[in-house]
Amino acid sequence: MLITCIKRLTFVAFLISTLVAFSQTSNVRVSGSVTDASGVPVAGATVLLEELSKGVTTNIDGHYELNVKAPSGTYTLKISYLGFEEQEVAVNLIAGEEINYSVALKESSYDLDEVVVSGKSVVNQVREKAFNVSVVDAKELHNTTLDLGHALDRVSGIRVRESGGVGSQMNFSINGFRGKQVRFFIDGVPMDNFGSSFQLNNIPINLAERIEVYKGVVPVGLGSDALGGAVNIITNSYTKNHLDASYSYGSFNTHRSTLNAIYVSKNGFTAQLNAYQNYSDNSYKVTVDVADINTGEYYPNQTVKRFHDQYHNETVIANFGVVNKSFADQLLFGITLGNNYREIQTGARIVSVFGGWHRRGNVIMPSVKYKKNNFLIEGLNVRVNANYNLGQEKNIDTLHRRYNWFGEYKEYENPGGERSYSLYKYRNNNGVGTASFDYTIANKHRISLGNTLNTFNREGKDELNPNNNTYQQPRKTMKNILGLSYGYETENWNASAFAKQYFQQNKFTQSYNPTGNYGDVAYRDQISIYNFFGYGFAVSHFFNENFQMKASFEKSYRLPDSEELYGDVINLQGNIDLKPEHSYNYNLGASYWWHLDNQNHINFNLNGFYRDAKDFIRPRLNNNQTMQVMDNLGSVTNLGIEAEVRYDRGRHFTAGMNLTYQDLRNNTKYEEGQTTESIVYRDRIPNMPYLYGNADASYTFENVWGKGNLLSIGYNLLYVHAFYLYWPSLGSDKLDIPEQISHDLNATYTFNEKLQFTLECRNIFNAELYDNFSLQKPGRSFTGKLRYTFL
Repeated sequence: MLITCIKRLTFVAFLISTLVAFSQTSNVRVSGSVTDASGVPVAGATVLLEELSKGVTTNIDGHYELNVKAPSGTYTLKISYLGFEEQEVAVNLIAGEEINYSVALKESSYDLDEVVVSGKSVVNQVREKAFNVSVVDAKELHNTTLDLGHALDRVSGIRVRESGGVGSQMNFSINGFRGKQVRFFIDGVPMDNFGSSFQLNNIPINLAERIEVYKGVVPVGLGSDALGGAVNIITNSYTKNHLDASYSYGSFNTHRSTLNAIYVSKNGFTAQLNAYQNYSDNSYKVTVDVADINTGEYYPNQTVKRFHDQYHNETVIANFGVVNKSFADQLLFGITLGNNYREIQTGARIVSVFGGWHRRGNVIMPSVKYKKNNFLIEGLNVRVNANYNLGQEKNIDTLHRRYNWFGEYKEYENPGGERSYSLYKYRNNNGVGTASFDYTIANKHRISLGNTLNTFNREGKDELNPNNNTYQQPRKTMKNILGLSYGYETENWNASAFAKQYFQQNKFTQSYNPTGNYGDVAYRDQISIYNFFGYGFAVSHFFNENFQMKASFEKSYRLPDSEELYGDVINLQGNIDLKPEHSYNYNLGASYWWHLDNQNHINFNLNGFYRDAKDFIRPRLNNNQTMQVMDNLGSVTNLGIEAEVRYDRGRHFTAGMNLTYQDLRNNTKYEEGQTTESIVYRDRIPNMPYLYGNADASYTFENVWGKGNLLSIGYNLLYVHAFYLYWPSLGSDKLDIPEQISHDLNATYTFNEKLQFTLECRNIFNAELYDNFSLQKPGRSFTGKLRYTFL
């Protein structure tokens, strides 16, 4: 009897304790991020609550969220990833509350030579998307003196063309589509309004963690009207305190310096600072024909030094706010401050030479960034960004002189300038706002909605001619891009279908003569409105773990840019009659990963593309051939192929090469108002390279002059085949821009993992290189760089 009572009491106690435990069981959410020791996100790391046998893996941003039902108590949280030491921590879970835990993993000291690495880096995950995308791992280039533009110039399908040296005007092309046909983003935020102080060839590579290049078809998340592709610069996303600085000095009195710093407190407060500076005299030599300024005597093929081409810019990007809070994964308020000074040596052709004309600009851009995963409901991720550029641009042309390439000049007494006699100051009052919503259903299905609003309102005056009504006329643009997509993803399949709505409204004036009397000018207000609908899809499939194929299509539109409509006040003349361009973009590609053994790996990539564009916007020289102007060409087709192969042997040796062929043809059979076939019908589009490529190789020596110290030697080759400057059928029977081959060498010594010394030589053999209308680029140059990581 007593034994029976004890059993019953034991059962009742067990039942009561179970009910109590059940009553305290509730949803518990554990979230945070996983990085390596330098703060770089680790994608694919395993996060496990050991006692519950519940776990997840980190996403592409190194973020994880673990939702479980569990009673309150202490549990063991395990974080592990191949090549890093496993970390365990005791976490106290309280029913109904959210726990945040972030960790920086330490690299494992074990020999992993015999271990097959199965985890995928962030870079590889992006490469395996359904879109035709290339990725530059910027971290591998942080010890070089490259800027973002020159780093991208080594990617297959990309050409970066410049009008000169440091700070010169840059033209960027992807598979033959160039300039404003390609859109640029920083962390998914459009760079349309960053101004002249912020362009790819003056931003140091150290600012970026990686660079994603989308060719032809652009995902909805990058809300824009890109016709030929998009470039998304992902900045360093350190999640713990970090500070590094670098300085470089090189030929032509070129100085560059960078500073990257971040502070993260335990309560989630964070402050970020990125600062950089560029300075160069750009005093390199060019070969030109020169005429004496007084006698007119002609001196052909003279080697002269550029004497009026100084450039400098200084930029500070500061953000502060909170991270990993219940109301926001990230809430940052920021300011971007920049200043630049640029002397203008030539016009659109080298025959024009200036000695006093210059330009100044600045950027004052406040911003706000907000990001929250699982916003209101599970699976809904939200991002909102906004910024407004209050910066000013100045065009200063007040010396009434005529220069030649010897630096000689003739001065005139009456007021005037070298080109336009201008002291024009203006603001573009450019604002950008973006919002994106991603909702994931059952880990396989995703719905995304994105919207980008861009405003432009140029206001300015010419202090030398304050009564000139031309500068008082409105130049306004409002553009909105709305996109909706559906995505499906499994282990072997990745697919997306999307639609985009394009809207633009331009307000401007046109001059006319109301009376017919000479000099009588009046202005008529004009409004143009465009509204278009685009769509597309992208799909990829892994036939096995080593072989992937991709296909994508998009009907895309590109609305005229504000500078194309209203000019840039330097070498681009405005054209308010420009029409939007649109294109049918097709891509088909394949990738194969060949693992010879644990040390030797080869990757092959082959992509074909076809573009069928209407009202194609392209540059041409204006009537007096001193400036460029954008114009529509009825129909253009582009059929091309790009191939790339890379070989890696462990951590010591890597080599690769890529080659791109693109055949851009004028498909406009009848020009406007004409009934006879155009003489340039089916001509190759002039002033556009059609065959180019890169090759590179590097080797790293370990334990050089001390244990753990590294010495890396690298080489890079740039090749551009000769191409036409003018239409071939209009009497140009030769390739006007000659073949270009450039060789670069670099060496980096790393001491104690924190201090790096780099020496570089670009254009070793001092080849004559040209990009735009025969404007010669710098010859051989040498640079040294010192970089130190403090934390």
